[in-house]
Amino acid sequence: MSEEITKLEQVASQVRRDIVRMVHACQSGHPGGSLGCTDFFVALYFSAMERKAGFDMDGIGEDLFFLSNGHISPVFYSTLARSGYFDISELATFRKIDSRLQGHPTTHEGLPGIRIASGSLGQGLSVAIGAARAKKLNDDNHLVYVLMGDGEQQEGQIWEAALYAPYNKVDNLIATIDYNGQQIDGATDQVLSLGNLRAKWEAFGWDVLEMNGNVMTEVLAGLADAKSRTGKGKPVMILMKTEMGNGVDFMMGSHKWHGVAPNDEQLASALSQLEETLGDY
Repeated sequence: MSEEITKLEQVASQVRRDIVRMVHACQSGHPGGSLGCTDFFVALYFSAMERKAGFDMDGIGEDLFFLSNGHISPVFYSTLARSGYFDISELATFRKIDSRLQGHPTTHEGLPGIRIASGSLGQGLSVAIGAARAKKLNDDNHLVYVLMGDGEQQEGQIWEAALYAPYNKVDNLIATIDYNGQQIDGATDQVLSLGNLRAKWEAFGWDVLEMNGNVMTEVLAGLADAKSRTGKGKPVMILMKTEMGNGVDFMMGSHKWHGVAPNDEQLASALSQLEETLGDY
């Protein structure tokens, strides 16, 4: 195992510890999807994305990321803090009154790393397309990334955006769907089946690939593959298979941990499964 992979997996373990501790402390939040997407966030921010020091809203001369399914804010906040956007100690304020780390990310608190308010599902892809087109207008050759949930694919605005991007050759965009098969009310197949999701996106004109989102080597390879497909006239879509609650055995494989906080005993069990590698906040 390479030194880079080992380092990224250590970061991911710490981020998972942050997630369960943050949600436990306020007894509110969404641990399941956050844990499932941890490897993706760590690979993106610590390896794949080209980022500048500091933060400004324009983001000229660097890659941009937008989180559409904003309820998985714990993994976003932890990753931003661990990658230097704000002090790690601020994670202790998650969902508290007057905190910059609210349950769904917003911009008016001025939290570095947050470019849009999100959590009202279906909107992130449209925002990312707009940012990607702006980069082309600015002769900025950097990429725009966006993450969506699979339950979010039931939103109509997603498919308006899906039509728009290929028609306008938005080929500096890499979209990812967290394909864990679960949403707040149950399995996506039972709530409203997505059918053959790959065939749908391909039919709309996207370049589609698949990857395992819970194996760091495969996430890195998938992101590299996606990046190699940009600039060729089509937007890129990654169908990322993940396990909700990944890393904590009793949270895995069920929608029940979509938006439920662990109690004291459950927190202790979760932390016993996740190595403290960078130091808890």
